[in-house]
Order: sequence, then C-alpha cells, then structure tokens
Amino acid sequence: MAFLSWRMESFQPFLLLASILLAVLLSFFMKLKSGKRKFNLPPDPPKLPIIGNLHQLGNMPHLSLQCLAKNFGSIIFLQLGEVPTVVISSARLAKEICILELLSAKRVQSYSFVREEVARLICRVAESYPSTTNLSKVLGLYANDVLCGVTFGRNFSAGGEYNLHGFSVGDFFPSMEFIHSLTGMKSRLQDTFQRFDKLFDQLLTEHGNPEREKEERMDLVDVLVLLDIQKNGYDEMPLTTDNIKAIILDMFAGGTDTTFIALDWGMTELIMNPKVMEKAQAEVRRIVGDRRVVLESDLLQLHYMKAVIKEIYRLHPPAPVLLPRESMEKVNIDGYNIPAKTHPESWENPDVFEPERFMGSRSTVDFKGQHFELIPFGAGRRSCPAITFGTASIELTLAQLLSFDWELPPGFTAKDLDMTEAFGITMHRIANLIVIAKPHFPLDHNDNPKI
Repeated sequence: MAFLSWRMESFQPFLLLASILLAVLLSFFMKLKSGKRKFNLPPDPPKLPIIGNLHQLGNMPHLSLQCLAKNFGSIIFLQLGEVPTVVISSARLAKEICILELLSAKRVQSYSFVREEVARLICRVAESYPSTTNLSKVLGLYANDVLCGVTFGRNFSAGGEYNLHGFSVGDFFPSMEFIHSLTGMKSRLQDTFQRFDKLFDQLLTEHGNPEREKEERMDLVDVLVLLDIQKNGYDEMPLTTDNIKAIILDMFAGGTDTTFIALDWGMTELIMNPKVMEKAQAEVRRIVGDRRVVLESDLLQLHYMKAVIKEIYRLHPPAPVLLPRESMEKVNIDGYNIPAKTHPESWENPDVFEPERFMGSRSTVDFKGQHFELIPFGAGRRSCPAITFGTASIELTLAQLLSFDWELPPGFTAKDLDMTEAFGITMHRIANLIVIAKPHFPLDHNDNPKI
C-alpha cells in the first residue's frame, strides 16, 4: 500500500504536466477553430499542433509554397507557429493586394564610380586568362565594392563575404523570443550591429568634417549629411543620425547580395544555354563594336540583353519569398477574408530559361511593380527603392561580361554545373561558378573606364 501511495505521489507531477500540456493544445486548437469560423479564410493545408504548417516549408520554402499552391490554390492560409500567414502565388491576386504608386524621381544620378568598378572587374577577369577564375567570388567582391563606393565613397574589397540568412524559430513564435538568446543569435546580432554602428559613426564623422577634401562625385552619405534637415527647419520629416545609419544599412544590405545573385545566376544560365549566350554576345558586339567599353547610351539598344535580365529575375528572383507584409485591417481578397495582422499560369514552360518570352509584344513587361507576373523587387510603396540604380548597374556589368568568350574548365560540361539553391532571405547558388574567360578583343589597359 505504501508502495502504491509512493507511485501515485511520484506520478502526480507527471499528471500535472500532462494536464497543462493538454490545456495548451486544446487552447491552440480552439483558437484555430474559432478563427476559421469567424473568418472565411483561404484554403489551408492540414496542420500539426503547436508548429502549424512550419513542417511543410522544408529547406526551400519557395519551392514548397509552389507545391502547396498547386494543391490548394493561388491563395492559401498557413499557420506558421504563432503567426497566421496568407501566401499569394498569383499575379492577378498580387496586383489586388499591392498599392501601385508612381515614383517620381527628379533625376537618377549617374555614378562614374560604377563604371570604374566595372572596368576593374573586367581587367581582373581578363588577367586570369588562360587560367580558370572563380567568377562567383569575383562578382561578389565587385558587387560589394560598387555598393560601398556609392554609399560610403570608398572601396572595401578586403571586407570579405557575408550572407543574409533565412528565418529563425523566434520569428514564428514571438512568445518564445528567448530562443534567440539560447541559440546565440542575439549576441551575434548585437556584435554585428555594434561593428556596423562603429563604422557608420566613423563615416559620418569623416563626411561631416568641413575640412575634408571634397571629391567631384557625391556618395549617399554626402547627400544625407548635406541635407541636414533638422538644422534647416524641416520638422515635419526629421532626419536623425540613427535615420541616416538605417538608410545606409538598407542601401548596403539590400543592394550587395541582390546585385551579386542576379549576375551569378545570369552568367550560370547563359553558360547553361549557349545559344542564348551567343545571341546576347552578338547583340552587344554589334552595338559596341571595337570600342570595347560599353556606354550607358548603348544599353538603350540592347533589347535582347534586357530580355535576358528579365528572364534571370523571373527564374531566379533574388528574394523569392518577398519580405512579409502585415495587413493593417481586415481585407477581402478573391472572396476570402484576411484578418488583420496576418504562378505558373502566367508563363509557358516556366522552368525553361527563355528570354524570347520578353521579346515582341511582351517586351513592355517590366519588373518595376506594374506587371505582377514579374515582381522580383516587390510592388507598391514598399517595393525596392533602388530598382533603377540596381538595374542599370546590372545591365552595364552583364553587357561588359558578354565581351568575353566563356568556357568551362577542361573535362566539364554544362550538365556538371550545380544549380542547387541555398535558401535565405536572398537566394544564391550553393556552388561557385568556375570558368575560363577568353577576351574576345585584345585587352587595352588604356581604355578609359570613366567615359
């Protein structure tokens, strides 16, 4: 009897824990059921307790979402942990939920710094011949230097590489944000923030020094410091030091990875598709001729190359899962009620790299938010503000790269290229692109990159 009493007493903590867990699960299910009854929500795949649909995202969420869209429709409701999420996979529906706004920039300044970096990139690639070159690494350093030059006014090639990683458990379970501390992510983020903050303080001090030697061109920090809105009475839109730092960080973090990804995927696809490569090369060489240096005025005539870039963005958008948006109030989309806070049909042969789809009558399709079957930069007021600059720099760089004849190392064919994607906030290739770049024209070190 004493033994039975001891067993019962030792069993009580377990019963208490089980009761609490059962209550949590019941509460979770009741919340889901009540939400489903209260709103006419879009179709939703079966969920698991606690984690909801998180297990269905897999290592490549954009591909998993594509499969879910095929089975459940172009608008689906997912419960990602504690975060209710509506996923839109249709160009028509995307247009319905985005607010179109015509951005009116007075002018887009032409940065000679970009042309200088392009010339430096071309020299670096050309000098590697006849050996192989790690084009992925070279393009990564180039993208880094361009953004640093435009933003900070200096070159940071020695700064190394960085990645924008994907989502964390704490993102989907706000009540469990302490997980960031347990995994060490919080301390790493704080350390990174402190290093960025120190760098930005140094840059602002240098640019704000009245005795600093002024250069002909102004970088982004120069412009922001020059505005000095607070001291000129624009109280309706104060610009603090922290605001300036945030703008600089957005420009740097948002532009470096996306520029590199577009160029890296683009060159990989061109090597995988030699007929497309030959057609793009022929166009560039016909327009540019023996001049070797691609001018900004040449870009207006490179219609096929522009189609190639659109196809790169269509097949390999830098951010395939666009940054999440939170609905401010209840809305109705395609007959479904979307509570607050919370596709292949557009293309023929969607998995085939085919720039011709953007020629002829479809040449007017762009990626600036007006055509919702192609929105690699988002749309509306929260679309990427640097679309114009980013696109121009990619066009100029790709056109110049097409002046080379590209080959794979001996013994390798296009079928040997690893097209595996590495998922994060941005989507890059998991393998480096190792190639041989043979200059089509003799390299002339006297070419003036500042033309």
